[in-house]
Amino acid sequence: MGVHHNEIKKGGKIYGVVSKRRFKRKITLFILSGFLLTSIIFSTGIGCTFVSLNTVMAAIFNALTLGGNSANLQYTTVVIDVRLPRAVMGALVGGALAVSGCILQSMLRNPLASPYIIGVCSAAAFGASLAILFQAEIGSIPMLGVLYVPVFAFIFSIAAMFFVYYFSRVRGKISVEGLILIGVATMLLFSALTSILQYIAYEELRSIVVWLMGGLWQVSWKHVIIAFPGILLCVTITALFSRKLNLVAIGEETALSLGVDVEKLKKYLFVLVCLLTAFAVSFTGPIGFIGLIIPHIMRIFVGNDNTVLMPASFLGGAIFLVWMDVAARMLIAPAELPVGILTSLFGAPFFIYLWHKNKGRVLG
Repeated sequence: MGVHHNEIKKGGKIYGVVSKRRFKRKITLFILSGFLLTSIIFSTGIGCTFVSLNTVMAAIFNALTLGGNSANLQYTTVVIDVRLPRAVMGALVGGALAVSGCILQSMLRNPLASPYIIGVCSAAAFGASLAILFQAEIGSIPMLGVLYVPVFAFIFSIAAMFFVYYFSRVRGKISVEGLILIGVATMLLFSALTSILQYIAYEELRSIVVWLMGGLWQVSWKHVIIAFPGILLCVTITALFSRKLNLVAIGEETALSLGVDVEKLKKYLFVLVCLLTAFAVSFTGPIGFIGLIIPHIMRIFVGNDNTVLMPASFLGGAIFLVWMDVAARMLIAPAELPVGILTSLFGAPFFIYLWHKNKGRVLG
């Protein structure tokens, strides 16, 4: 078989050395990366108190170099200690949720799949509500400090992960339909338990309700330092499975015939999705629809190849949540909307569109 001069044959497959499609995808990722960086920088200047770009850059440079005081750095505290950690955490959380949705949609072969259907978000909400309700006792536990709410949210998220995994198995294998149904049942269970806590709460009710709406206003560098390595590690590991996930997305029989251990892959990916979701929502509260809509938007630009779709989804989700957070603090300034409300307002119509378009295959 003849091979074109700009192609090579390896392992029975032909890979283009120079591919217009690959080049376009790389350019797309490069543009998204640049847009994310500029989004984080510009977003730190927008709020009730406007800070010019020059002042933002000077404040960041001063913080990185531990420079001295300057007349242009009067807003350093606003930029470095308040808005920059919010922007960075928003990027991490948005990216984590988008990658989780991307994995679930490919693994379950369900265009409506998102991190919420596995019950982890509802479990996190229950854990956080429990911590808020008993904050006087829990907050005094040594080593927890101000992190007691995220810690309890994460613990219950992981508990939900094991629960869904155990009960979704059929004869030792993860059932796609079972994973969805048990995940939905788990979500409803923890939602009911959270409602009970809200019912018996008095002074803490407002704090619980506000946390359940999802937001970035309480984020600090301490939260970012804890979430960053966990999310980065999970995203990096998921990228290693992207090629195998492509085969599973085509069909489990096809993947098996090509030597992919589908069941083991499902286990690994399920754990990674749960960890990503837990790291994300434990610090910010539930922020909906990012894992549903962003992967679909990114498919328009980069296609279905998960080797490109995963990083594109991470970048797209990060950019989306950074600017949603800006909108949340600007729409009713000087007050602030929970960003989870805005993402739901944006995502709900998109979800209806997807349901109408794919209503014949909602269970894969």
